[in-house]
Amino acid sequence: MDYVSALVPPVVMAVFFIGLIVTIVKTQGGANKAKEDAVVDAAIARAESVRQTPPGTPKTGGA
Repeated sequence: MDYVSALVPPVVMAVFFIGLIVTIVKTQGGANKAKEDAVVDAAIARAESVRQTPPGTPKTGGA
């Protein structure tokens, strides 16, 4: 019976890992893909604009 108790944790972790991978694959694309892409593009554009702003230039926009 020791072998059963030794195998249970890896089997349980494997099942959860497979479930995680299946969930990730299923949520790729779909109806929200364009919205998610737009959010990422906006974040990248914001980061690039901050990086390209010369020192001493007052930042505009935001709160």
